[in-house]
Amino acid sequence: MAGPERASSGSAGRLVAIDWLRGFVMMVMAVDHASVMFNAGRTALDSPYPIEAFFVPAWVPGTPLPAAQFFTRWITHLCAPTFLFLSGTSLALSTAGRVARGVSPLAIDRHLVARGLVLIALEVIWLSLGPSMQIGHYFLVFQVLYAIGFSLCAMALLRRLPTPVLIALALGWLAGSELVTLSLASPGTSAHGPVALLLAPGRAGLAAIAYPSVSWLAMMMLGWALGSHLVALRRRGAPASSAAPRCAAAGGAALAVFAVVRAANGYGNMAVLRDDASLIQWLHVSKYPPSLAFSALELGLMALLLAGLLVLEARLAGPPRSRNPFLVLGKAALFFYLLHFPLLAVAASALGIASRGGLAHTWAAAAAVVVAMYPLCLWYERYKAVHPGGVTQYI
Repeated sequence: MAGPERASSGSAGRLVAIDWLRGFVMMVMAVDHASVMFNAGRTALDSPYPIEAFFVPAWVPGTPLPAAQFFTRWITHLCAPTFLFLSGTSLALSTAGRVARGVSPLAIDRHLVARGLVLIALEVIWLSLGPSMQIGHYFLVFQVLYAIGFSLCAMALLRRLPTPVLIALALGWLAGSELVTLSLASPGTSAHGPVALLLAPGRAGLAAIAYPSVSWLAMMMLGWALGSHLVALRRRGAPASSAAPRCAAAGGAALAVFAVVRAANGYGNMAVLRDDASLIQWLHVSKYPPSLAFSALELGLMALLLAGLLVLEARLAGPPRSRNPFLVLGKAALFFYLLHFPLLAVAASALGIASRGGLAHTWAAAAAVVVAMYPLCLWYERYKAVHPGGVTQYI
């Protein structure tokens, strides 16, 4: 579930900090998906709407949230916002490179739309109808690849807007989406049709929508803004690490927004309010769809991590180690995403503990799938370097 394009930086050809961060969240993501396959006690009450795809009911105030299960789930909330944001960042960098090489705007648009449609097709054909069907859903499921694919198609048009306008639109939507969403989709019930595709979890025809797309698109737009800033720095001859202070400031501001919204315990929480003042209740925010509290918290944490990694990349002497696991997984993130699902599903079934294990099984399975995928990702990135055209440009 990598960014749609490859980020570049200097002679190394890539902005390594982006790959490091992407690789890190791929590892964290494996924990959540191992929990889906193995963990009988998995806690996923992150929505005021029922998530039909996984038979998860809407959040009901007063429902117990066991600490170990909750935090195992909570740490993985960082993944989807990071995927969408870094997709936007990489998209801006790669688009600037294509423009510099003389690629026409229409050709860039066609590539973006094709890439988006391929991701949506992979969501339907591989993840919904393929070997990972063992997670138990019984119809098509539109998850994060749908959100990224939709967003890429939208960016074919939106990329023409000035960056300040994109930032304003994205922040405006993240701040105001609750007004629209809750007015069109009542909490506690599934949304339907276009409302489910765009705003709140529900059903659209034969598909169950876990990731309604518009709020995730807003995160990609913010990532595009950072990518545009990195392009401007490059044109001035400034290092990418010059963006670190801005990332850190944005991260701190986002966390401040989260603190204010969660303390007020009203608007901005998408109807998932705190039951009390405990840490778990402070961190228990709506992911489906992303509330303002969720978006501010996760994007804030991501921005601080990215700022640190940009500084680290600048301070390391010489090229990055090509076998660094974070770099290897980050460079082949979509390949990892597509294969780790069936590996986990087959392993859970073969061991006879599908959805019947516990947290020990979850963490062991996550570690095992990362170890198993590492050499495959290393091989795939080398293969892709030799065969840059064809299907490899989409995966």
